[in-house]
Amino acid sequence: MKQFADLLHAVNNFVWGPYMLALLVGTGVLLTIRLKFLPWRNLGYALKAVFRKTEKSREHEGDITPFQSLMTALAATIGTGNIVGVATAMVSGGPGALVWMWLSALFGLSTKYAESLLSVKYREVNEAGEMAGGPMYVMKNAFPIPSLGKILAVAFALFAVFASFGIGNMTQANSIASALKTTFGIPQAATGIAITVLVLVVLLGGIKSIGKVCEKIVPFMAVLYFVAGVVVIIINFQNLPAGIAEIFSMAFSVKAVAGGVGGSIIASMFSALRWGVARGVFSNEAGLGSAPIAAAAARTDSPSRQGYINMTGTFFDTIVVCTVTGLVIASSGQLGTVSGETGEMLIGADLTIAAFQSGLGVFGGWMVAIGIALFAFSTILGWEYYGEKSLEFLAGSTKASKIYRLIFSLIACVGATQTLTIVWDFSDTMNGLMAIPNLICLLVLSGTVAKECFEFQDVIEKEKE
Repeated sequence: MKQFADLLHAVNNFVWGPYMLALLVGTGVLLTIRLKFLPWRNLGYALKAVFRKTEKSREHEGDITPFQSLMTALAATIGTGNIVGVATAMVSGGPGALVWMWLSALFGLSTKYAESLLSVKYREVNEAGEMAGGPMYVMKNAFPIPSLGKILAVAFALFAVFASFGIGNMTQANSIASALKTTFGIPQAATGIAITVLVLVVLLGGIKSIGKVCEKIVPFMAVLYFVAGVVVIIINFQNLPAGIAEIFSMAFSVKAVAGGVGGSIIASMFSALRWGVARGVFSNEAGLGSAPIAAAAARTDSPSRQGYINMTGTFFDTIVVCTVTGLVIASSGQLGTVSGETGEMLIGADLTIAAFQSGLGVFGGWMVAIGIALFAFSTILGWEYYGEKSLEFLAGSTKASKIYRLIFSLIACVGATQTLTIVWDFSDTMNGLMAIPNLICLLVLSGTVAKECFEFQDVIEKEKE
């Protein structure tokens, strides 16, 4: 078993290694240039579109409102990566990793726009009268070489189903159970049962139920976490200038040792780049192809309009939420410190908890625990939809959907009570493998994306008049 675990860990490291990160960021850079930086230039328009009234959308095809679609995508995106991933990146890659998270997110805007646009453009209506879309349908319906497109589509859907049970379910349930046990002493088995029941209740109503729950949970949890983070930053404001200076100095330094606010962390620019990009992509999922599955369910009059709306998910996830976590850690004085209990350097959730406690005391620990619970629960809901739609594509029917929902709910209970090292590496690998067919498809169909983007620019200009 240990040999298998070591092999799986090695494969996971390769999948998420420099080549994958270069492909992910490189695709974003190429799309940004080909689209003449319009995703950047239209970010303000996209943010306004998110909060625009959606009554008119009822006359368009789709299952949920554009806002619900974005919130479902954000539900699956904003998760433990925003709390644990940022802390891990800033320890392993130094404080400068935060800068590279921002840069990867900027180019990720174009990637998220393109994949969401294509998924709306090439979506289908299934036998239940619901929208079915995502990269697998784009590959099937639009790839220039149909036979290769179908192979890529099957590969993507298969990887997505596996990832949904692991990274979208078991690991999230385990994060919730661990956080609640550590902070409040709640038994993991009790948490697992509660998660299973709550997930099953929501899933009984399908995507419409998921959309309604997510449009309430996601804004609430994001605002709550954001406000708590800002309060900690204000309390520790005296450390903020030094923290920000260290973030930027270590992002581009050949070799740097963190100072007062970074403990004794040693990191090079390459380490900062590697960990910043890896955790940034892991957090906002730009290029992985998961979020477009939710985008395809939206009621909209234009694939490009929904592309812009879903593009903001990358902005909210990384530029807003991850930044708050990063600045809380940088200003807390906890980065690079050693745990009094274990004698090891604080990392992951422990570091984030310590950072919040530096300003809010015990309440800070509660805040992080509640944040992990809400973030991870919403991730479970969002990923269920991704897995269900991917299974539907593979089976060619919706008949297996109800069985999938039941099994998915029960698996959450298993995840909450088991050690998941092997599951985490396996599902993380599947998550990464999803990106390969998706990025190939994006590069091949970049001309279609550019055409839609430039045509919709005329609509934007008219709406501004």
